Amino acid sequence: MDRINGQIEERGHWGSKAEFLLAVAGNVIGLGNVWRFPYLCYKYGGGAFLIPYMVFVVTCGMPLFLLETAMGQYTQEGGITCWHRLCPLVEGIGYAGQLILLYSCMYYIIILAWALFYLFFSFSSQLPWASCDNTWNTDDCVNLAAKNFTINRTSLNSTPAATEFWEKRVLVLSGGIEEVGKINWEILLCLIAMWIICYFCIWKGVKSTGKVVYFTATFPYVMLLVLLIRGLTLPGALQGVMFYLYPEPARLTDPQVWLEAGAQILFSYSVSVGTLTVFGSYNKYNNNCYRDCLWLSLLNSGTSFVAGFAVFSVLGFMAQEQGVPIEEVAESGPGLAFIAYPQAVAMMPFPQLWAVCFFIMIILLGLDTQFASMEAVITSVMDLFPAVLRKAGRREILLLVFCLTCFFGQLIMVTEGGMYVFHLFDYYACNGACVLFLSVFESLAMGWIFGAERMFDVIEDMTKSRPNYIFMLCWKYLTPLVSLLSFICSMVEYQPLTFNRWYVYPDWAYTLGWLLALSSILLVPAWALGRMCAEKGSMKQRWHHLCSPDTELPLTSKQLAEMKETAFTAEMEDLVRTNTEEHQNGL
Repeated sequence: MDRINGQIEERGHWGSKAEFLLAVAGNVIGLGNVWRFPYLCYKYGGGAFLIPYMVFVVTCGMPLFLLETAMGQYTQEGGITCWHRLCPLVEGIGYAGQLILLYSCMYYIIILAWALFYLFFSFSSQLPWASCDNTWNTDDCVNLAAKNFTINRTSLNSTPAATEFWEKRVLVLSGGIEEVGKINWEILLCLIAMWIICYFCIWKGVKSTGKVVYFTATFPYVMLLVLLIRGLTLPGALQGVMFYLYPEPARLTDPQVWLEAGAQILFSYSVSVGTLTVFGSYNKYNNNCYRDCLWLSLLNSGTSFVAGFAVFSVLGFMAQEQGVPIEEVAESGPGLAFIAYPQAVAMMPFPQLWAVCFFIMIILLGLDTQFASMEAVITSVMDLFPAVLRKAGRREILLLVFCLTCFFGQLIMVTEGGMYVFHLFDYYACNGACVLFLSVFESLAMGWIFGAERMFDVIEDMTKSRPNYIFMLCWKYLTPLVSLLSFICSMVEYQPLTFNRWYVYPDWAYTLGWLLALSSILLVPAWALGRMCAEKGSMKQRWHHLCSPDTELPLTSKQLAEMKETAFTAEMEDLVRTNTEEHQNGL
């Protein structure tokens, strides 16, 4: 449309099928595939962990992946307005998902700032986490990468050089969340750099995002392949891989194993928060989203599995070099990315090369997920107010306001006590229980209120192929049941957050954490109750109106055929009635 006249602009579509596939692949394949899945696999039964993992893939991951992508493609709307058109009663699911994404945008990009900081130091002639001769090191520092290091030199009070670099140089860690301390200006500058990169990656919407993902979604695979080959050629790699996959079937009786598998699937597949709906909404109506979802699901889980070989082959090498069991060096999350792996590369020949490769991979993996979350929020807000925001220059301003809001809201996370706040957001605001809760209502709403059969007809009309019947069973029965049971178990098994296994948060911090978690969970019932009260008419009329989809949604071929048949039947009945009346009048 004419931008000069200030008219509403078109939403637009992906420039090609490849742009959509790469954008979704970049979103769902993130840091969790590299630093969380391998750790969970070894910790909860090795190869046996793949059983609950695959159960959740089939019952939750793939069905919700297909459902959300199809919802966006069908309605051509973002994460909030799609629910308004499909089932207004549960529009709160859309708002809750966007709130979780907002929390995620505020803390997730901190990881990228840390990785950028490490990347700069990776070009040093000597890696700073590979020596104890730095100003931040203590007398208890132990250089595990030293060639003359032996295990006998360690003591109960010793601290590896990589740990001291992480805690005393990068985080400048304080004694607790109450001790906020000063801002770490170096990390702050890295954070600003990452926000600028994310801003310009998506500032023009799918026009810019679709081009950026050609690099950000593919290059991490090059780095992963390089690190995989290097890891598998190291001494001790085989022991690491065996430790990663050695099955312990007895662990399958532990409910925690199933909870962790479920949480990993929901986060890894990026379901229930609206990102897939937004990306699907930029597809053309006749895109084969069914086939896309199957391939992307396979790619996602396959990447997680292969990444485990890259990680544990290196951990096996490090354990052999130190002469300790692998469980003593295996870490998850930031501990793997910023302590264990940097410590391992310091023991290799040409450590700077492998450090650069690793942190570039970490940055690109996280960058895709970060700007996908940002795009989901911006698109969803713009679709709420298209007359105001979908005009020339408005998107860029909205995105700038969003970035600045998140930036100033997260400043506390780059202070000396920031790591404690970071973990609070990670453990509560973006908790797996929150996503499980949303997935229960999402599957119930689409499986029973909108109708799984109707959704099957929609997908068949868009893709010209009918999905497997297992998806209908999942949407109506398996997904809500499995998600509900997992949600209940996560509440029963709840353990208060601790940091570094020793720091216990004060009561007010736990209260804040629960407020962050409940802020998204309670939006769903609160929205439904509010809409029921605001509607006019009897309770039955209100319910019927709020459970009815938008009448202006595209009609499927089946619906058109039924309408024609109904119209033809009505026409024939009128003709018969007319002939009967004429015959009677003639008599």
